[in-house]
Amino acid sequence: MAKGERGAQGSEGKLIKPAETPQQTELGHKLTVCSKLCFAIGGAPKEVASSAISFFLQIYLLDIAQINAFQASMVLFIGKAWGAVTDPIVGFFITKSRWTRIGRLMPWMLGCTPFLVVAYFYLWFVPPFISGRFIWYLGFYCLYQTLITCFHVPYSALTMFLSTDHKERDSATAYRMTMEVLGTLVGAAIQGQIVASAHTLKHCPTQNMSASYLGNSSGPEIVKSLVRSQDYLSHSVSVTAFILVMRHGPYLTLTAAFLFITVAIQLVQSNFVLFCTYAADLRDHFQNIVLTILVSAVISVPFWQWFLRRFGKKTAAFCGITWIMPFTMMLVFIPNVVVAYVVAVSSGLSVAASLLLPWSMLPDVVDDFRLANPHSKGHEAIFYSFYVFFTKFAAGISLGVSTLCLEFAGYDTGACKQPAPVVYTLKLLIGAAPVAFIVTGLMILLLYPISEDVRLRNKLCLDELR
Repeated sequence: MAKGERGAQGSEGKLIKPAETPQQTELGHKLTVCSKLCFAIGGAPKEVASSAISFFLQIYLLDIAQINAFQASMVLFIGKAWGAVTDPIVGFFITKSRWTRIGRLMPWMLGCTPFLVVAYFYLWFVPPFISGRFIWYLGFYCLYQTLITCFHVPYSALTMFLSTDHKERDSATAYRMTMEVLGTLVGAAIQGQIVASAHTLKHCPTQNMSASYLGNSSGPEIVKSLVRSQDYLSHSVSVTAFILVMRHGPYLTLTAAFLFITVAIQLVQSNFVLFCTYAADLRDHFQNIVLTILVSAVISVPFWQWFLRRFGKKTAAFCGITWIMPFTMMLVFIPNVVVAYVVAVSSGLSVAASLLLPWSMLPDVVDDFRLANPHSKGHEAIFYSFYVFFTKFAAGISLGVSTLCLEFAGYDTGACKQPAPVVYTLKLLIGAAPVAFIVTGLMILLLYPISEDVRLRNKLCLDELR
């Protein structure tokens, strides 16, 4: 990958012809299956951790770490917002990085990984003190978000350096999404079983044990919480470039559309376990429902790769993402086991589409920008970092606001049964709110100007420039 990266650009950002680099892979040639797999595998470990955080961090903070809902909302919002802020900053520093023997992007990924492991480990650790837990989790979540940005921005930007052929880049993206969904599946499987063991009815006494833990914590209660927490622990830009990028119409349209869609998906992910536990009486099934969703998503990625080639990416985005809306509403109104598994299989199709399509469309936007600004080069990381910035920031707001809504509804930390307003709020967060955000995102996506004809024209023009 580093060879392809160096083969794509020289140290001054100028394109190098394949004839001038005989020892490197010609970027116009087809990628081997091995090359695609090697690229794709790199994203799986990140998704193992990300899936555990997306599905289970909220309920972990509320019911295991036992910080109140307002503090949990602040941890989730500030952490996501901080992660969003670091994306363009890291993207800028990457564009200013010097070339090395292994390229310009690989040192970032290799250098941050050991520290990322440590930050993730302590994110799932319950410290022996109580009063400073909010600061503990906020600090390590922000650190984790910073380090994951240092890995993810250069890794995702590598897509532009694999090949100049659109079909090869789309194929490599499909491989990557398949491996990332597999990573999500592994993370949810491991963490889901752990959470299930900590949140089944056998842990709940006959009387509601609310969060007297925080106010009047006795020694045995602290020890008991720490023992349960070990289950979790075991899983454990230059201004000019910015202005040019942000003025690019297709980029703004794509980012805005998937910003709303990301908010919808994040709302479902972060509140799904709480919904199954407290609103749908499916606490004994939620881990298997999550696995069903992800298995369906893994199987669906090749289908959507075929669909986008056959009917176009914009059409695939509309069909795939619209599919989830009736099924989320069905789960809210008919919350039984059979319906839940039907909804899980159907939702997996939309999850696969929402993961694959934006990353498949983003290289087309970068190519369109190159054609419109032929003298502006080397900004691939800026595009990817700002896309992640906006989607992360939106996800952070949705996480913070949704958890804050639970606080206002009267969420009872550590309780085995929640009051009726909390149940109603969870139904809104799973059903009506995601549908509203998806509809808004798809309406914006109607304005996306890069059709298949435009994409083919851009490819031919860029081939002439190269």
